[in-house]
Amino acid sequence: MTMKMFSDPRIPISTYRLQFNHLFTFSDARKIIQYLYDMGISDIYASPYFRARVGSLHGYDIVDHHTLNPEIGTEEEYHEMIHELWKHGMGQILDIVPNHMCITSKDNLWWMDVLENGPSSVYAEYFDIDWEPVKIELKNKVLIPVLDDQYGNVLERQELQLVFENGDFFLSYYQHKYPIRPKTYIDILQYRGYELKNRLPPEDPHLNELLSIITALNHLPLPTEKDPGKITERYREKEIIKKRLRSLCHENPKIEDFINENVTIFNGIKGTHESFNLLDNLLNQQIYRLSQWSVATEEINYRRFFDINDLAAIRMENPLVFRETHKLVFKLIREGKVTGLRVDHPDGLYNPSEYFQRLQKNCFLYQRFDLPGYGTESSDKEAEILKQYHELLSTEPQIKAFYIIGEKIFIKGEKMPEDWPIFGTTGYVFLNSLNGIFVETTYAKIFDDIYSRFIKSKLNFQNVVYEKKKLIMEVIMSGEVNTLGHYLNQLSEKNRNTRDFTLNSLTNAIKEVIAFFPVYRTYI
Repeated sequence: MTMKMFSDPRIPISTYRLQFNHLFTFSDARKIIQYLYDMGISDIYASPYFRARVGSLHGYDIVDHHTLNPEIGTEEEYHEMIHELWKHGMGQILDIVPNHMCITSKDNLWWMDVLENGPSSVYAEYFDIDWEPVKIELKNKVLIPVLDDQYGNVLERQELQLVFENGDFFLSYYQHKYPIRPKTYIDILQYRGYELKNRLPPEDPHLNELLSIITALNHLPLPTEKDPGKITERYREKEIIKKRLRSLCHENPKIEDFINENVTIFNGIKGTHESFNLLDNLLNQQIYRLSQWSVATEEINYRRFFDINDLAAIRMENPLVFRETHKLVFKLIREGKVTGLRVDHPDGLYNPSEYFQRLQKNCFLYQRFDLPGYGTESSDKEAEILKQYHELLSTEPQIKAFYIIGEKIFIKGEKMPEDWPIFGTTGYVFLNSLNGIFVETTYAKIFDDIYSRFIKSKLNFQNVVYEKKKLIMEVIMSGEVNTLGHYLNQLSEKNRNTRDFTLNSLTNAIKEVIAFFPVYRTYI
């Protein structure tokens, strides 16, 4: 391992945006690098290319931060593109997405684990989930607003299908797959037990194995368990149970046939209302509550990217989440393959300033340290580098070790926070000014008058902003606002001087504050 001398970050002279997806791959990009170089482009500006949901055209719906998107190319093809950049002395700015992940794909193993194991999931803290929301029926559950109709209608149309495959039970809804909570396997395995006993000899070892599996399922720790030992036990035992069930079905086809028959019965008979009670009861015991997509407006209990149900926010303020989501980023930086970062939607983060500071610190570290894997801060070499970094900051607080820009929306007159250690924003303000050159302002009043006559009203822009903010809160994000009102009510109840403020009045007060808010977000 060798320490690298400090050097100024690479500043791009001119960039060219490349939108990667299955229609434009690493190999396609490699072929045009000579052309971009001839045009005077110094750095490519790459859209997100970590593994996203299948068929993604934009890449902001990441499902796995640890791997490149296989639809865009292999590691070898990626390296060939990088070597072509190096050959021309060009750099690469990578667009990264720290705010959210796509949760509609079974390829998001973190989210699937949460849906199987609930609050006891090792990934439960990765997402911003309210496990005790206003709606008591959602306690220790996650609302999944994915259905195209009322839950009961979808169920009785047989669009929700229980499936047994390779020792696992899961629920299928078109392209979606949801895990079944292991302890509720009992409902399926025990159903019509008398029938199975009639098919097998009384002392059949396979029958006894099935009964033993059911007993083991009964002893699984609850999904609300917080004790680390119990959580470890739950993870260990549930996988052993699945393996035993898989082996049992392989060894005894009669038991596998019996289970599949039960699955068919649970899936109901179209037109027979009562036949869906079994599946309904099973689903009511799951960690998730399936609902029509429109329910999200009022009852969503996980933080989203704006009002997009498919994109769940992740808790980047958690050091473990930061480390897990940036492993590949820092590996590419360490190898010199990425020379700059564009951070998508930092205003969605709990503390953007802290995030950027942590990002700069780690970029400084990985540019200067050839680590075999992700280093720990206990290593002597890493401690030495970080000590140098903090000494450097103490003498030059404004220094920025790596070229980072942030995607930031500004209200007119608003400036970028001074404690963000980045080189600037993606240029929305500049583009607004540039586009203004092509707007003939001389006739603005004439067009305003034409519009006012057409709508039979003269509008004030600030009033329009106020009304539309209220509309968004009432129609699209009422669930989030109601949650804030609930939290404020809990605070007011703790003080005798404020406890008489009603929940409704507190919620309305929050709406008014947000509607009059003068900036995009606060950093208090």
